[in-house]
Amino acid sequence: MASSPSAPPRKSRASGRLTLDDVAAAAGVSRITASRALRGERSVGAELVARVAQAAQTLGYVPDPAARALASARSRTVVVLVPLLSNNLFVDLLEAVHRSLHPAGYQILIGVTHYQADEEEALLASYLAHRPAGLLVTGFDRTQRCKDMIAQSGVPCVHLMETSTDPAVHCVGFSQTQAGGAMTEHLLAQGRQRIAFAAAQLDPRVMQRLDGYRMAMQAAGLWDAELEWLSPAPSSMALGAQLLEQNLARHPDVDAIFYCNDDLAQGGLLAALRLHIAVPQQLAVAGFNDLAGSDQMLPTLTTIRTPRRQIGHSAAQMLLHLMRDEPIDTHSVDLGWELVQRQST
Repeated sequence: MASSPSAPPRKSRASGRLTLDDVAAAAGVSRITASRALRGERSVGAELVARVAQAAQTLGYVPDPAARALASARSRTVVVLVPLLSNNLFVDLLEAVHRSLHPAGYQILIGVTHYQADEEEALLASYLAHRPAGLLVTGFDRTQRCKDMIAQSGVPCVHLMETSTDPAVHCVGFSQTQAGGAMTEHLLAQGRQRIAFAAAQLDPRVMQRLDGYRMAMQAAGLWDAELEWLSPAPSSMALGAQLLEQNLARHPDVDAIFYCNDDLAQGGLLAALRLHIAVPQQLAVAGFNDLAGSDQMLPTLTTIRTPRRQIGHSAAQMLLHLMRDEPIDTHSVDLGWELVQRQST
């Protein structure tokens, strides 16, 4: 007769840990059924999954990921590489990835590259040595060594935040260039002519937004290289204020500033308030990403709303299909963006 979940648990002689055999015995199923149920495999019925899960919870059983990987020759870890954790954009994305992968039995291992190629190389070399089940990376701008490591590893990989026409590349994102151009065209449509582009960090996606701004201004015959205010420093509200104060002193005829992201734009709005610059009457201000607080600024901030949560979810779903060797509808998913007009333009 199978033991009940309330029976005293039997521990491994070698380690003192509860084993999968203990869970299987408590649930009254075979060891392989218990293993499949805990992995969330669809071949196990819902009633058996619930029984095994209850037994594991009652016993306090914690799966050993190393033993599981050895037994199955497959990892349950997905590596996610992002540039920063101080940016809410990537926090939102990671939350969506976790919510999608965790119910499927996968754990995420987060690596932070700080926009540094050597850090990304070191992280990839370290993580790929552990044979993860899948890989999520931000954008396409990386060294050839990184590209080679990913290709040679055979680990399914999905790129985040950008799209590609290359059928060999799996990606979920949107056109940064089109979004940058659309915001510039919006400011032009408001009658603004001396429109500055203010940016920090200068990562590839920021430079794509700059390309969109530049093309729109050139098409209108209004582009001026001196109105591209570019700083390699990390993005912050303080820097946004500094960019406004320093550059308006040199170019007092500027009638709009398109900031490459919202934290800079929020700092710019606060600086305008301190300097008694009327927004939007005297100066229009726009941002990018629609971060928390932008709809609470005074005035509220016009911005580009980016679908980072949807990107995280969609990319995780695409990766799940790839890890399971299941077909996917398309290699590249463009989730678009939304221009949110508020009081600052």
